[in-house]
Amino acid sequence: MKFDVFTEMQYTANSPGTLILNIHALRTPNQTVLKEEFSIEPYIKVEELVLGNSENRLVRFEILEPGNVKLSYNATVDNCYSINDHSQKEEVMIAHMDSTILPYLYPSRYCQSDKLYRLANNLFGHIGHQFDQVIALTTWINKNVQYMSGFSNAQTSAYDTVTQQAGVCRDFAHLGIALCRALTIPARYFTGYAYHLKPADFHACFEAYLGGEWVLFDATHLVPLNGLVKIAIGRDAADTAIANIFGDIIFTTMQVTCELTEGENFDPFFYEDSAYKGLSYL
Repeated sequence: MKFDVFTEMQYTANSPGTLILNIHALRTPNQTVLKEEFSIEPYIKVEELVLGNSENRLVRFEILEPGNVKLSYNATVDNCYSINDHSQKEEVMIAHMDSTILPYLYPSRYCQSDKLYRLANNLFGHIGHQFDQVIALTTWINKNVQYMSGFSNAQTSAYDTVTQQAGVCRDFAHLGIALCRALTIPARYFTGYAYHLKPADFHACFEAYLGGEWVLFDATHLVPLNGLVKIAIGRDAADTAIANIFGDIIFTTMQVTCELTEGENFDPFFYEDSAYKGLSYL
């Protein structure tokens, strides 16, 4: 399934500084970037970075003098996914997990799973099947946390969200991740472009490691799960920030779109309770 994605961002630099952006679509076995273009006005030389073992595609550029900067990224992405029945899949024991999975079991800056252990196990520990546990906790988040634009900030954590019971997609994802990890289910943060999201913006959700594969979940229920184009994955939002700013540089405006490429058909996919049908991207 092909999507056309676009973002335009504008900044005002009051002094020299550096921007590191994370807005490029990932290249993975199931996500092919057919074409893309990144531009900056006025022209600035950029370099693409890949940090450590991360697959995330970062671009870095230096602003040498004060002024306004406008950047844009557009791409056509061919995105594939699989829908698998998890009813008969066996839980992968920690002793048999690949070492690359283990970091997603630990507490992280925004996902304090150690503080939510008792809550997670009181609410969901009695559920025998891990897929059912994750379905149950995403449903619980959706029903008990109010989606409120502008309510949270860059410091809001999963622990804050579960007490304040309000937040945006970032907070819903952090809480889902923290509850999964508290149940000994590896979980990671997923950010991407989202088809049918109103108003259009970048979107955050999470993946849980179930039956030996990463399965996508979205506690906001705002977009179809098969309408996402992956930008980045990480332990939480600290690993996947759209922009990291170094210097006196002020973000001013942003536009984001994700549309079906002309001629493509779309059948939206959402989870139903206890359906055991899990959607996975690689």
